[in-house]
Amino acid sequence: MKIFILGALFFVACTADTAIPTEFPTPPPPASATPLPRVEYRRDGELEKRFAAIAQDAKGKVGVAAVILETGDAAFLNEQGQYPMQSVYKLPISMAVRDQVRQGKLELDEKIGVTKDDMVRPGQASVIRDKNPNGGEFTIRELIRLALVESDGTASDVLMRVAGGPDEVQAYLTRIGVPDIKVVNTEKEFAKDWQLQFQNYAKPIAAVELLAFLFDRGAVHPPAAEAADADLNLLLGDMNDSKPGARRLRGLLPVATILPHKTGTSGSREGVTAATNDIGIIYLPNGKHLAIAVFVSESPADEKAREAVIARIAKAAWDRWGR
Repeated sequence: MKIFILGALFFVACTADTAIPTEFPTPPPPASATPLPRVEYRRDGELEKRFAAIAQDAKGKVGVAAVILETGDAAFLNEQGQYPMQSVYKLPISMAVRDQVRQGKLELDEKIGVTKDDMVRPGQASVIRDKNPNGGEFTIRELIRLALVESDGTASDVLMRVAGGPDEVQAYLTRIGVPDIKVVNTEKEFAKDWQLQFQNYAKPIAAVELLAFLFDRGAVHPPAAEAADADLNLLLGDMNDSKPGARRLRGLLPVATILPHKTGTSGSREGVTAATNDIGIIYLPNGKHLAIAVFVSESPADEKAREAVIARIAKAAWDRWGR
């Protein structure tokens, strides 16, 4: 009996001293993406004159923002104008989805169903539609790569849906401090109404701010070699592999230049093309990084001339700041 009582007392003492939790606190979510501090730009008047002279060949509206990310050296042309983005807007959509992955709301390997109803119309770029006309399943990672590398309109529209719609994409842009990029419609909607593309616009200065955020949070920066945001780093890699626009920002630069970029192109109406665009980050030979956005809008010039304007502006900035 003594042994039994002692054992019982020992059991009570142990259970009294060791509180076994029955509930576990939910870990706090990752902090919201915060905007970068505002940069004081040092404008290069001579380069701005060069931009203006080159832009005349487009015979339309040209907006340019070019900024050395490390120093704030900059040159602008109509940088506060509003220019239809077309497929440039696939970058902020992909970034908004990436941010939801960072927060744990989505997973890169999560599979998303794509149906025939999701497909953009013939004439709009879509590898998904061309290779899978009856639809299929694709991971979020695959959709992002298709949107950025192939400029796939179906992938972009599905990503917008996954993000929660244009309002969620816009909320993300506001959180990171880039409200002057407007994402309002799907690409399928563009095909129905010519005017809708003008609602989905960017100011050139805002496009550069978006690129600066992407580079700051996504790239590995020596000599400290800070750990990059892995998902944003993936986007930079996809953009460097982007296939459209070989004669735009890349057109006059050395072939091996690292240049994550995203193009955008509209159709033409009555001989006028609404959008011929390219934005990206040029890795200069001196180790600095040039964020540049060139938008050519409402231009009656042919494609070769429009793309040459973009290429020559990029080359002028390279020559000025690349040494």
